Amino acid sequence: MGNTPMGHKPARYDDGAGVIRHFFTSDAWIDTRAEDQLKHVAALDGVRAMAAFPDLHPGRHGPVGCTILADRVHPLLAGGDIGCGMALFQLDLPARKVKPDKAAERLRALGAPPEDGAEALEAAGLPTDLFADALGTVGGGNHFCELQKMTETTRPDLDASCAYLLVHSGSRGLGHEILTAWQTGTLDEPAYLARHDQAVTWARLNRQRIAERAARALRADLELVVDSPHNLITPHAGGWLHRKGAAQAGGLVPLAGTRATASYLMDASKAPDEALASTAHGAGRRFDRRAMHGRVGGSRSALDALRRTDLGGRVICDDKALLIEEAPKAYKSAAKVVADLEATGVATPVATLHPVVTYKRAQEGRR
Repeated sequence: MGNTPMGHKPARYDDGAGVIRHFFTSDAWIDTRAEDQLKHVAALDGVRAMAAFPDLHPGRHGPVGCTILADRVHPLLAGGDIGCGMALFQLDLPARKVKPDKAAERLRALGAPPEDGAEALEAAGLPTDLFADALGTVGGGNHFCELQKMTETTRPDLDASCAYLLVHSGSRGLGHEILTAWQTGTLDEPAYLARHDQAVTWARLNRQRIAERAARALRADLELVVDSPHNLITPHAGGWLHRKGAAQAGGLVPLAGTRATASYLMDASKAPDEALASTAHGAGRRFDRRAMHGRVGGSRSALDALRRTDLGGRVICDDKALLIEEAPKAYKSAAKVVADLEATGVATPVATLHPVVTYKRAQEGRR
């Protein structure tokens, strides 16, 4: 682990099988295992080019925080949570009226079973029984629903006096079902891509439903600012772009911090072509989940401390293991990721948002 000296311009790695361009500076903290995974992916069949961002870290089937352009489809590179992404919503709730303890109490409603999703699925052109029971649920891992206050913005179309919701979630069990079906040979490539697109639509709808449930709990209405997926496969330049933890560029993109640090809204409308129409979506992990159990105390007082932040925020997470694995120190500095994206010309920040209440899970155990 440690820094990989790349300089302040995108560096190029070319082994004859693929090209990797790094969109981070020499100050970026990059796990060398992620660099090794990049080189492995570059040698896969049909890989033409890759873009790696400052949130880069090792993943199960390949590095997270990169985009791969290839002549053929590689489902493993998108992973099992197809369509996972982030959506930012503006609430008609004045931020000055938000009380963290009261808001946290209300947002515990997200732990209740969601209302029937069949009608919403039908309206989205999806089968009414397509994981309907999971629609509107956050899930586990690094997913969350966060109530935020905007502390600054350069955009006149964003109202900094309002509270905001940032939702990070994906296709839940649906995406994993699709990837498993492909791995076992049940789906050929056309069938996989058709189901992949279903999962992307499902995940977007899921973020909307989560936000609607949260807004109702807070007694507010909401308006979508942007929805930005970062795990998906899309056509590009006669080939296929595989994004794994890399958001689609071309406009506004949320970039999540930790539950104890700021998140950002980025303008990625002028990302260079070499970035493969992509940008970073968050801080990126510094330590894996298993390692966190040796880095964060498990006493009652230590866990209680993790449920309150230095910014005055509250964290709803009754799952001890998840609370530890997702502790702020598990992640890199989102501010540094933002600085690297600016330095390499990929994106610029247009708004800063501070966490008020972060909802992770309102009961013990994994689902």
